[in-house]
Amino acid sequence: MAERDWLAERFEEQRPHLRAVAYRMLGSLSDADDAVQETWLRLSQADSDEVENLRAWLTTIVGRVSLNMLRARKSRREEPIETFSRLSPDAKPALVNGAAGVVVVLGGRPFAVMGFTVVGSRIVAIDVLSDPERLRHIELAVLDR
Repeated sequence: MAERDWLAERFEEQRPHLRAVAYRMLGSLSDADDAVQETWLRLSQADSDEVENLRAWLTTIVGRVSLNMLRARKSRREEPIETFSRLSPDAKPALVNGAAGVVVVLGGRPFAVMGFTVVGSRIVAIDVLSDPERLRHIELAVLDR
């Protein structure tokens, strides 16, 4: 068990480097974290006694895992969410009751509204409203892009 703990410590030392490599390849932090986790699983199942340079071995594995994820993404026609963000033609940035939000307009009328609660620089809550009766009474200001 002591060897596994030692290996886990060495892996954690390399985690920031591995995450950076995966992020540069994948363009998504969540995908990068998935690739790093998969790299840990492969390391934990490998015979690490034969690994001479752990950093190089881990970099190679995270690179291969990332390439596999890119291939899978291409075959499923996925895009990272960051690419996390262009609005559809029916969704418009808006002020919802004076706060940041999005209004989805269908047929010239609000269909749904999302209001964001922002604390600091983070969204901490999203309120979604799609009840037509309540939408008639909400104060909206659609913003130009």
